[in-house]
Amino acid sequence: MGRFEAVLFDAGDTLIRLTGSGTELLHEAAATLGSSLDPEAADRVWQRVLDRGSTAEELAKGRDLSTERHREVWTELYTAAGCEQLATGLSDRLYERTVAAESWEAFPDALPTLEAVRSRGVRVAVVSDTGFDLRPALERVGLMAHLDAVLMSYEQGVCKPAASVFRAACELLGVRPERALMVGDNPLTDSGAVTAGLYAFLLPAPAPTGPRGLEHVLSLL
Repeated sequence: MGRFEAVLFDAGDTLIRLTGSGTELLHEAAATLGSSLDPEAADRVWQRVLDRGSTAEELAKGRDLSTERHREVWTELYTAAGCEQLATGLSDRLYERTVAAESWEAFPDALPTLEAVRSRGVRVAVVSDTGFDLRPALERVGLMAHLDAVLMSYEQGVCKPAASVFRAACELLGVRPERALMVGDNPLTDSGAVTAGLYAFLLPAPAPTGPRGLEHVLSLL
């Protein structure tokens, strides 16, 4: 038996990502309104979304504790970033695009990594801070069949980095925390696994295209 009996993965920007660029999503959302956007203006708006989206200030708004709060906080952020100046109603349409299952894709190395982890007899779970159901997206990209459990904050009523999140995942998988590894990309949230007694492996920012670098997880097993 190796060091770990379970691996917990974050979802967004770890196993899956929005398809294409955020700017493309903006253009697609605008098209549903019958509008076309200036490319440079759209780029600036999306960059403001990226700059604010993962800050401690935004995370503290509780956006991932309920579906209602998730929509409210994200549409407010889109509006503040300038979406409504590009096209009236764009904030809502952009939100609808970002939570749709078809707007998500798996990193190229996500499925091979999950298959390799499971082949070693290691249990696998997704532990995600999210205010909408990720299961349809995970199913669509072929990852659900390789997961033993999916824990989402809006269903649990608590977000990472709370230690209880990681302990709940370990309990669900039937493993002790010290026998579990948490893999994620956000040091503000995923590193909370350490306080729960797990090991944590934090990935660098993802490249625009190509694999996520998940093969390094296998070397830790």
